[in-house]
Amino acid sequence: MLTKEQRSFYDEQGYLIVRQLFSADEVAFYKAHYMRLRSQGEYPGDLAGVDVTSNDPLKKYPRMIHMHRWDEVSLKWLIDPRINAYLTALTGREPYAVQTMLYFKPPGARGQALHQDQYYLRVKPGTCIAAWLALDDCDEENGCLQLVPGSQHWPVLCTIAADTTQSFTDVTVPLPEGTPVVPAIMKAGDVLFFNGQIVHGSLPNRTTDRFRRALIGHYIEGHAETVARFYHPVLKMDGTPVEIGQSPNGSECGVWVERDGRKTIELAAVQAGPGRTE
Repeated sequence: MLTKEQRSFYDEQGYLIVRQLFSADEVAFYKAHYMRLRSQGEYPGDLAGVDVTSNDPLKKYPRMIHMHRWDEVSLKWLIDPRINAYLTALTGREPYAVQTMLYFKPPGARGQALHQDQYYLRVKPGTCIAAWLALDDCDEENGCLQLVPGSQHWPVLCTIAADTTQSFTDVTVPLPEGTPVVPAIMKAGDVLFFNGQIVHGSLPNRTTDRFRRALIGHYIEGHAETVARFYHPVLKMDGTPVEIGQSPNGSECGVWVERDGRKTIELAAVQAGPGRTE
């Protein structure tokens, strides 16, 4: 399935959009399924809580986390053979599956500040990789993902405070002025695969009538020996559990320094790990 051009692009940029990996009928099914689940109340993993009376769109439609632990539809999607085939081709070995998420991102919702998934998952050795299925067309107006090409070669950066008027998370990573950040313009049914070190985030949904729903799976490389506690139990791609260790809470992180007139990253600190994923 993976072409030489796709392989080369992923190796260089750290991400890859596979167009129309899921059909329009499949997308319609997933949208209806998760909107129905969301309308029926709260579930394990609803860390922000549900408040349909709130003025905050993300309280009315909070993201779902770890749905695969209680929803068969989510589990089947997480280990879908098409996703597995691309992940295996991109990483060189069948991965392990550790998380599902559903972002609703209704009109007016805040985005998420730039971050790296590996900051949360703390995979060793190796890193994590995401599969991000667009359930709606995604562009800059409704808050598509933004990525920093090539940042898969960076270590995990030390975080700083984020602007919570624009982001529902309170930490971000600093970037040198002029660092390219590119939008991931996608159609419903497209899947974005990206390396766990890639710096990415999203802007607010500035529309008045368009959701930006996305179904996301997080995976770890098949030779990984530890992952953060929040992501256990770990699954093989046939859905059966596999035992690996828990990563310690905290690890080295990088800071930007100037050397010979250029910005570079030095590992200069140990940063406590977050208590849960974002």
